[in-house]
Amino acid sequence: MTSDRAIWASLPVPALIIGPDDCIVEINSAAEGFLNVSSKSVCDVPIWDQIAVNDPLEAAFQRARDSGTPLFVNDVDVGSGQRAPMQSDLQVAPLIGHPGHMILMISPRELAGRMTQNHSVKSAAKSAIGMAEMLAHEIKNPLAGITGAAQLLSMNLDPDDLELTDLIVEESRRIVKLLGQVEQFGNLSQPDMQPVNVHDVLDRARRSALLGFGAHMKIVEDYDPSLPLAFGDPDQLLQVVLNLLKNAAEAAGTRKGTIRLHSYYEHSFRLRRADGSGESLPLQVEIIDDGPGLPDAIKGDVFDPFVSGRENGTGLGLALVSKIISDHGGWISVTSVPGKTVFRISLPRAPKAAPQT
Repeated sequence: MTSDRAIWASLPVPALIIGPDDCIVEINSAAEGFLNVSSKSVCDVPIWDQIAVNDPLEAAFQRARDSGTPLFVNDVDVGSGQRAPMQSDLQVAPLIGHPGHMILMISPRELAGRMTQNHSVKSAAKSAIGMAEMLAHEIKNPLAGITGAAQLLSMNLDPDDLELTDLIVEESRRIVKLLGQVEQFGNLSQPDMQPVNVHDVLDRARRSALLGFGAHMKIVEDYDPSLPLAFGDPDQLLQVVLNLLKNAAEAAGTRKGTIRLHSYYEHSFRLRRADGSGESLPLQVEIIDDGPGLPDAIKGDVFDPFVSGRENGTGLGLALVSKIISDHGGWISVTSVPGKTVFRISLPRAPKAAPQT
């Protein structure tokens, strides 16, 4: 028979045993990761000093203890001093055989829900991209003919009429450029996964941005010098960071804004996929700008193709970013309010046995 200790250690969700005085008696390994603490460091610490919940639960918790009945609380934000709040479900139940003791289990919903949604649309997205790629290829041919015909017509027109043919040529070339971006989704090869120093990638992107589209911006480095190597394709990750920097620079317009490149390690960040499997993504990279923020109407859809908050924007840059990070087995998210937009990339750590290059 499997021992109680093995079951406790194997629980996939953060679990805490609370004593009659509302102090922590023990936490499992999943809770250590979620709270970013060790079991010894929180022993005898009051539970409400260690976790923060956006609803007052102390009274309900005590009623569950007094009545000896379970308590279920859904859709609350649970965090601690070591990590940002995450939407979760809470389950509280008496610990049988230990009067006054309670067991508290925390089930984070945010990542699981997003990954389930992402999994359900992934195949549809691939089909849509394939269809768009095929149409892009077919549309390019007649566009080339239209452009050539307009150029031939312009040779026999009066200067006053050239404006019309010039418009045809200019718009045709713009459409060809857009179609080329659509085709890039299908042509992008799978990442060449290898150990990579994300700070080298960030530095390359920073130098390139300051010499070009981000020359009017101030780009600040805020790195964790102890950050281990990530596991990814350095060229594709560079493309991701460049796209995000360009997005931030364009959002600032002509204003001299500030972009902060922030890296840090969060060992408790674990992605739970729709099939129940999980993967640790401890390396965090944030691109933070002080621009106007994303329009409310598109905040939840910015990584979808053809969604853009800018006039004449193609809406393909962030969609390509999302595809690359997904191909890396990583995660990207965004939070945005006026004056602060944060794109956060979560990546896997390079295998310890992998050679450093």
